[in-house]
This record gives sequence, structure tokens and C-alpha cells, in this order.
Amino acid sequence: MHSVRRVRQSQAAIQANKERERSKIAEYLALTNDVISRKKNKEWSMDAFDATQRLLEKNPEFYTVWNYRRNIMLNGIFPDSTSEQINNILASELMLTTTALKEHPKVYWLWNHRRWCLQNIPDGPIVEDKPSLQWRIDSWNKELAVVEKMLNADARNFLAWNYRRYVLASMPIQRPETAELAYTTRKISSSFSNFSAWHQRSKIYTSLWRSGELDPVKSRDEELRLIHNAIYTDPDDQSAWIYHRWLIGSGENEKQLMREITVIEELLNEQPDSKWCMDSLVYYNKLLLEKHRPYSTELREKCLALLRRLEDIDPPRRHRYRESGDFVVSHSVAL
Repeated sequence: MHSVRRVRQSQAAIQANKERERSKIAEYLALTNDVISRKKNKEWSMDAFDATQRLLEKNPEFYTVWNYRRNIMLNGIFPDSTSEQINNILASELMLTTTALKEHPKVYWLWNHRRWCLQNIPDGPIVEDKPSLQWRIDSWNKELAVVEKMLNADARNFLAWNYRRYVLASMPIQRPETAELAYTTRKISSSFSNFSAWHQRSKIYTSLWRSGELDPVKSRDEELRLIHNAIYTDPDDQSAWIYHRWLIGSGENEKQLMREITVIEELLNEQPDSKWCMDSLVYYNKLLLEKHRPYSTELREKCLALLRRLEDIDPPRRHRYRESGDFVVSHSVAL
């Protein structure tokens, strides 16, 4: 850490640290060799199961051992277990990975193991001579709560967001998509730069529009008001701008396109050096040229002027802006 004075260690202390490291490495290698040997011999015992846990606690990224652990359950433990016992074992597995995720939230194999556990949860106890879904329902509801806690700890954990989509799609009793819309609203309100939340929102809207639950025109206009709040709060953050482009789409709605150009021009007056304002104005004015006003000299000049300003304030991307300018000029010549 900066500004912290380093304490000089004695040779004896350095040597003692090295010995401890050697001892840890030797212990880890011995445990690894033991587990891999058991795996090769197709040993499905509880001793092997316990050995995999000790090894995975040291190295949760050892996917071969996760695979072996699942095979032990399938071939050695589950065949002699009741449905209730299997449910309890899998609940313990979920607890094991929950503990590991607190320290290693972006290790894919932990999320993968949780998926497998949930997929193998028995339906539930027999109720009135029929199997219920109680164990599955309870497990998936708990899983959604776990993911929410993970996203509270790190709202941008893309693995957790991907896993959340998987959980929502797999729940035995489906949650209304409007509830997920409300969830993303809370996440975005706490941080407009949460790109994963904006992305999740785009997927929900796409589904709601396809199913006819929401009116695309009205909901788009309402959503644009949320984006205006975001871009005015932090015009330099790209998350809301990218989502804004997704919402505008191909620019078929000229009235909407003109309105958004006006909003961004007003913001540019307040933030004259905003790269994203200028870049978006070029993008939307080009859409206007292509879709609605192909012969507008004013729009072409406006695009070229903005691109020249972008070259000045963002030199590393100047070739991109020049290419974009060449497109505007060649498009006008073609017309």
C-alpha cells in the first residue's frame, strides 16, 4: 500500500516464510495427487468426496475436481440415498459454493456447479399421494436471493447477471417480467453506469414487447425519460448512451429521432466538450439523413462539423472520425 512504511524482515523470518510456503505447496500437491489418483480409479467413496472438498477449498478453479465430485454423488452417494437425503446433500453443496463465491465471485466453475445442483434437486415430498414441487420451488427462490446478495456486493458482476437470467428462466413458478423491470430500475437508480443492468433491461423490454404486454411506443417514450436523467447526470458514461442507441433502433420514428437530437443538443450546450454527446449527434443525424432527409445539406454539414470537433478532443480515435466523415461525404455524392 502507498504511504505505508515497509518493515524490514530478518533473514530468519524470510526463511521461515519460505518454509511455510514450501509446506503449503507440498500439502497441496500431495492432496492433488491423491484426488486425481482416486478419480482415475473411479473411486466413489465418501473419503474421496471429502478429499475433493478439501482440495476445492484450496483451489475452487480446479474444474476437473468439480466434475469428479459430481460423479461421486451420481455414482456413489445418490443411488443409496432417499430423495430427502439427496435434497439435503445438494443444499449443502449450494452452501459450500456460496461460501466460496464470497471470496471468488467470478470463478465460473462455482456458478456451473450451482447450476448442476439446482438441476438435480428432487421435486419435493409426497403430498396427497403425489410428488410436490416444494423442494425445487424453495431452492430456486433461495437461489434468486443469493444472486441478489451477490449483485448487492458487486452490481457489475457479469457472471452473476448471466446467472440471474438463467435462474429467472428456470424457476418452477415464473416471476412476472415486470418485477425484473422494477429490479433493474433500482439497480440503475443507484448507479447509472451499471451496463449489465441496462443490458438486462433491454432483454426484458424485448420480451414484453414481443408478448404484447407493453405498448412499444409508449414504453419507449417512458424509458427515454429515464435515459435523459442518466445522460444529464453523467454525460461521460457510455452505459446509458449505448442503451439509448438500442432504444432508438434503426431510427424509423422520425419524430422520436428529432426529439432526441434536440435533447442531446441542449445537453451539448451545457457540456460543450462531451464526446458522447457529439458522437451520438453524429450517429442520429446520420440516421436522419439515411432514413428521412437524404438531401439535407444542413445535416451533412452538421455531421462533418461535429466530427472535426471530435478529432480535436479525442485524437486517439481521429481515424475513426475521418472514416465516418468520408462516409457522410460519399453518401451525399451518391445521392
